[in-house]
Amino acid sequence: MPTRLGSFRYKICARHLIDYRQLGSPELIAECVATQEPAAWQEFVRRFQPLIAGVVARTASRWTPATAAIVDDLVQETYVKLCTEEFRRLREFESWHDDAIYGFLKAVAYRVTLDHFKVHYAAKRGARLRSSSDFDTSLRVEGKSGSVESDILVRELEEIAGEVAEEGRDRLIFELYYRQGFTTRKIAAIPAIGLSHKGVESCLHRLTERMKKRVSGAAY
Repeated sequence: MPTRLGSFRYKICARHLIDYRQLGSPELIAECVATQEPAAWQEFVRRFQPLIAGVVARTASRWTPATAAIVDDLVQETYVKLCTEEFRRLREFESWHDDAIYGFLKAVAYRVTLDHFKVHYAAKRGARLRSSSDFDTSLRVEGKSGSVESDILVRELEEIAGEVAEEGRDRLIFELYYRQGFTTRKIAAIPAIGLSHKGVESCLHRLTERMKKRVSGAAY
């Protein structure tokens, strides 16, 4: 028993003698995951937080002004993502060279921020479109308002239109009608469309009905 206790004390003392700033990134990550030593994590934050915060700020600015509060919240979400499942992502990370961790952390921070805003705007998109009794009118309004938020909503709606469209022609009709302002008669007059005026109207009706169902399902 004295031998084991002495060995345990030796390990603790040895750990306190580690200068974490002198460790390479792979060794630092290993220390953070294996020992969860506070000093190791302090060095992790000192070394990598500027990178994580920079990626978060640049990514968030695509959706909203990247305030300090927003960046701080998403940086914390990134740390949570790294620490969940007993640090699974860090444990499974394979470092082929000393700087590989930087690319890995960039990817995690980017994905955390992207997922945050996708969920946020999916809910807004669903609420705004469902609040209108006329889905067609709502699509047209979103396409013309010109705000950053509306532009994001429109891009997501275009993605949905592409997903539910039966063929490329349907997507083209959607783009011409809602984004370019063509009337159904003008669209029908385009030889490549190959549909009558009524055919274009039917196509738009089918497409918007599928989009309504998709939006309604995605918003909950």
